[in-house]
Amino acid sequence: MSGVHTHCQWKTKIAFEASIDDFKVPMDGKRPIGDESGPSPKQLVLAAICGCTGMDVISLLRKYKQETKTFEIDAEASATEGHPVMFKEVKLKYQLSGDLDIEKIKEAVHLSMTKYCSVSAMISKAAPINYEIFLNSEKIGAGEANF
Repeated sequence: MSGVHTHCQWKTKIAFEASIDDFKVPMDGKRPIGDESGPSPKQLVLAAICGCTGMDVISLLRKYKQETKTFEIDAEASATEGHPVMFKEVKLKYQLSGDLDIEKIKEAVHLSMTKYCSVSAMISKAAPINYEIFLNSEKIGAGEANF
């Protein structure tokens, strides 16, 4: 299989360390079964969604010649009950500031959530991903990932 490779090594209790190229990423569980020495795998999945869509959006905004002052994404996921515990729904909140064209922002997020973000595409097969977009603290749009 070509593409992505990660090696995980058990450290202690339920803690693991993922080796990805030259990077080391700790993972652990909550107390009492873990020591909370790193984020949980599910937290890393949420971070991966944010990173993937964020890279899409900022790249598209640069292509559109939009000068972004700040850009943040908050992610929250509700979980199913029972095992396996899975995401039931993911909510993203895009927060941008600057003198930006609202339609260009909405287009960039829409393209990320319907075409480009491969992490969101994978997760949305198991749980809906809903999002809201804010520019200078004002809500300018909302939608759902649809791949």
